[in-house]
Amino acid sequence: MKRTPLYDIHKKLGAKMVGFGGWEMPVSYSGVLKEHRAVRSKMGLFDVSHMGEIRVDGPQALEFLQRVTCNDLGVIQDGQCQYNVLMNPQGGAVDDIIVHRLGPQSYFICVNASNTDKDYDWLLRHRENFRVAVENQSAEYSQIALQGPLSAMLMQKVFPSLPLSSLKYMHFLQGVVEGGELLVARTGYTGEDGFEIYCQNKDAVPLWSRLLEEGTPSGLVPCGLGCRDTLRLEMAYPLYGHELSDEITPLEANLGWVVKLKKGDFLGRSVLLRQKEEGLSRKRIGFILIDEGIARADYPLFSGEEKIGWVSSGTYSPSLDKSIGCGYVPMSFSNLGARFEVEIRGKKKKAEVVETPFYKRKK
Repeated sequence: MKRTPLYDIHKKLGAKMVGFGGWEMPVSYSGVLKEHRAVRSKMGLFDVSHMGEIRVDGPQALEFLQRVTCNDLGVIQDGQCQYNVLMNPQGGAVDDIIVHRLGPQSYFICVNASNTDKDYDWLLRHRENFRVAVENQSAEYSQIALQGPLSAMLMQKVFPSLPLSSLKYMHFLQGVVEGGELLVARTGYTGEDGFEIYCQNKDAVPLWSRLLEEGTPSGLVPCGLGCRDTLRLEMAYPLYGHELSDEITPLEANLGWVVKLKKGDFLGRSVLLRQKEEGLSRKRIGFILIDEGIARADYPLFSGEEKIGWVSSGTYSPSLDKSIGCGYVPMSFSNLGARFEVEIRGKKKKAEVVETPFYKRKK
């Protein structure tokens, strides 16, 4: 199992380590609830160095990426990033990704840890007629995420030479700080303001230590994958392998806002176009449990004795003090207020479709 450059620090901090996507990662330090609430109220620090990084360069880089994704990369400029979905011909999602435009011919892509090799191979297989170079640079980077309402304050304190106060959401900048090259993006997976910092492996430990030292007096805590999951689910953000897969289309996953059918042809476009015209047979919804219990991934959903779908993700929401989840149901059960049951350990618990995101960030 792989380890990030911050592994020894996690052990010293008393982190509970688990396997995730082939990596040994911290699931929690002081407890999921405490870490979750720190991110919502102050700030939390995450090691996400397991995520993959792929570069695409060349005179046809844009055309190539437009072909293999469903969102329109033609609308972003240098210094902007975009949430996108890497597509297959069947309309399914190979992965959901963040694409950073370094220049007109250069793109830096963050991919999910468990999909890094799969995505890299997929891009190589489909570059045949394009003048592009595709390079898997994952082994060269560490990634640290600082998330929470006080994160901008801490970032400006630690990096006074970088113009972070003017950095907009879904934008990034590059700089050299104390001899180390950084790419800092105002992005995240929690629903709070925050930054994702890509650095060279040698700089990961000093950077983590500096952020923790400077931020602890203001409430910064190290956070693990446990609260990362509860935070993202409160926002109804998809997790690949749960809400998205090779067999689930972005439209079914309730990600229609990233599907740009008018941009031109791309892998899976004909399938998405047909779904748009004929309507979906199933859809991802958000629900709360009315009865006591916690829904978990793959639990079946029922209407009476009929199995109608499944839970894609479920957890207890610390922010709402409710059991929440996402799942896939027929369109007839997708409207707000629709009722069904979740089978939890052999017992059926009432659930209701609600609006997502479950949590709305305080302005």
